Amino acid sequence: MPPAAAEPLTPERILETTEEVLRRFGPTKATVVDVARALGVSHGSVYRHFPSKAALREAVTDRWLAKSVVMLEKIASAPAEPAPSKLETWLEALFEAKRHKAGDDPELFATYTVLLAENSGTVDAHLTELIDQLAGIIAEGVEDGTLSAPDVRAAARAVFHATGRFHDPQYAADWLSPSILTEFEAVTALVIRGLRA
Repeated sequence: MPPAAAEPLTPERILETTEEVLRRFGPTKATVVDVARALGVSHGSVYRHFPSKAALREAVTDRWLAKSVVMLEKIASAPAEPAPSKLETWLEALFEAKRHKAGDDPELFATYTVLLAENSGTVDAHLTELIDQLAGIIAEGVEDGTLSAPDVRAAARAVFHATGRFHDPQYAADWLSPSILTEFEAVTALVIRGLRA
């Protein structure tokens, strides 16, 4: 076994290392033993923080998804911006975040696409958070009279699904198209126009 790690073993450190191991070996070959080896600890030490390989993979997936939720929440909770502009900014930020994840590190993005399929509960919770943010923006617009939606929650789900091509990983190959930004702008403008009071 390698010498004991100099840094304390924390869940965050384990998750960072797991991400590197997944990038190197891919989701089918990466093991808890590989993570432990990269950390310089026994696999039992990793299991003390994450009781199973599935729990570790779920936690790393949740961590990856949470990065975009935090950034989008800042947009959703910004007080001064009018709701239609905020909605447009939020949709642009979601699309850009997804495009960067896919383009900046395609191997890791492919790995996470596999992990997302394994962790449907984590994905469902993530999607609920995103739809909640959209509902908050739409509710602000309804309240100030700039948007109209008889059922805010249904409108938020509709906006999310209508723009799915620009944030659902299954469409990642489309994001390389030279016309994708024009298509995104057209769909976003149509959605916002449809919600205007």
